[in-house]
Amino acid sequence: MKTFETIKYHVADGTAVITINRPQVYNALNIQGKLDIISGIREANKDTAVRSIVLTAEGKAFCSGQDLNDRSVDASKGPVDIGHTIETEWNPLIEAIRMSEKLVIAAINGVCAGAGLSVALACDLKITAPGVRFITGFCQIGLAPDAGLSFMLVRQMGYTKAVEFALLGKPLLSEAMLEYNFITKIAESPLEEALALAQEINKLAPLSVKMVKRNFQHASEKELGDILDREKYVQRFLGFSQDYKEGVSAFLEKRKANFKGI
Repeated sequence: MKTFETIKYHVADGTAVITINRPQVYNALNIQGKLDIISGIREANKDTAVRSIVLTAEGKAFCSGQDLNDRSVDASKGPVDIGHTIETEWNPLIEAIRMSEKLVIAAINGVCAGAGLSVALACDLKITAPGVRFITGFCQIGLAPDAGLSFMLVRQMGYTKAVEFALLGKPLLSEAMLEYNFITKIAESPLEEALALAQEINKLAPLSVKMVKRNFQHASEKELGDILDREKYVQRFLGFSQDYKEGVSAFLEKRKANFKGI
């Protein structure tokens, strides 16, 4: 079986379990982290013994989004093309989850922030622990939501509440996310519940599961590709701004950012 640097991968009872394994940085994803998850999903899709996929994480967080220490987004060393990062790293990760022929179930053990929220919401079914915090966080470092989050938030919350959630950066808890129909269920042990749900999926006809996923995605996401493209261009523009450089510096230095609109 293939080995990975940043995730754990194992198959049990017809379910491939992919565990993000960077707890020291709250499972923020660097380039390798995104590539490993994509590779894990592809590995599961190639394996005829696998009927479903569970995506979870080690430690206190599910995924805190982009690892800001990654050189590809480090504005302290000069301008960075975040549009390129979106195009080559984040969008392929979201598309790997969405295009997976095997159903992907998120077992959300802790905080989801930034593009980590996008990863969680891209999954087909989501089980979360009580009181988990879901945070956008982009505007607090001078960026805008990406990795399909614009599409997902407006679709579920409506324009007004989505804008409020995106701009203010105030977290929503599991209970509020359930009310907005973002998640499937709240459970004390999300991984255990996700594995039990996976066993129900595994008993169904694989082609039926595949086509239900495709049909329902087609019904609800015809314009997702356009949104992914627009987010990429917007993030490229913002990534070259002084405000982004200031926002990341303030975040890493644990101080309030001084944005100037440049």
